[in-house]
Amino acid sequence: MKKQVVVVGLGRFGSSVARTLHAMGHDVLAIDSSEKVVEAMQPHVTYAVQADATNEAALKELGVSNFDLAVVAVASDIQTSLIATVLLKRLGVPYVIARAQSELHGSTLEKVGADRVVFMEAEMGVRVAHSLAYLDILDYMELIPNFGISKIRVPESFSGRTLDDVELGPEGKYGINVLAVKRGNNIIITPDRFERLQKDDILVLVGKDEQLEKLRSQ
Repeated sequence: MKKQVVVVGLGRFGSSVARTLHAMGHDVLAIDSSEKVVEAMQPHVTYAVQADATNEAALKELGVSNFDLAVVAVASDIQTSLIATVLLKRLGVPYVIARAQSELHGSTLEKVGADRVVFMEAEMGVRVAHSLAYLDILDYMELIPNFGISKIRVPESFSGRTLDDVELGPEGKYGINVLAVKRGNNIIITPDRFERLQKDDILVLVGKDEQLEKLRSQ
């Protein structure tokens, strides 16, 4: 479903979020205080505007109250991060995601109204650690401690066999759900248990880390 999203702060993180959301078909209003940064972002989003996100009148004029979601990508300037979050919630944005650089920053963001706080450095550390520890894991996103979504190469022993054969699924011996199978340029979402795996398939799985390790031993 197409959404209208405000992204505040166009550093590396904010720019990546804005570009990706726009590429996915969403309407993106990108805001930054730097004219140069805004000009560079204009071809990649719906609207890119130079504005002060701590100025309530400026945010009102931009019509942020009509947007479904906001991402406050500023982390290094804590004052801007907090004020922008407060104003976006005050102006009626239903869901505000804010980036934090520390636990104290994050807890303060939650207290002033952020619906979700992300710690990019910490989350990236978890992903990198999993990738280094398990070289066949292509990507990992922790949902809660010791439980997450993994993208892995299909084990060689599974090639030519169905998901039912290898007992993948909530009732299987691994207790892991298969969210998708990527096969070349095609993606099979929530494949049925009779889907036959091929040599170069990529599996997107959700489950406990210990269950994933049990699968890796095959």
